[in-house]
Amino acid sequence: MPTVACPDCAATNRIPDARLNEGPKCGRCGAALFQGRPVDLTSASFDRHLNAETPLLVDFWAAWCGPCKVMAPQFEAAAGMLEPQVRLGKLDTEAEQAIAGRYNIRGIPTMILFRAGREVARTSGAMSAADIARWARAQLG
Repeated sequence: MPTVACPDCAATNRIPDARLNEGPKCGRCGAALFQGRPVDLTSASFDRHLNAETPLLVDFWAAWCGPCKVMAPQFEAAAGMLEPQVRLGKLDTEAEQAIAGRYNIRGIPTMILFRAGREVARTSGAMSAADIARWARAQLG
């Protein structure tokens, strides 16, 4: 039974595999666990999402980055393609410099795919929604 962190309150929820596609809600706050869009990650919520059993694909970005702005709607569309099998999250590298440093982010946009708290793969550069989904699925097998 995989765990997933709530996009609103970051509470950890256990969801049976068979119910992932049934619109599960958070046991604490009642919010939909999968909303078809990336979660805004902060230092307060990052580790909860990282350590959940649901794979996490993080877009490391910054507001001043042109390619990041181009990729933002593509990443949002990819969330609709990959949820509920993969949680997508966005981390502002300017606001969360400690986390960006922890993962040695040198160029943006950079996407890192995590499974069970460990980095599985990373790639840099803007991609289309279809390419993001294809890349993530290929990395997860």
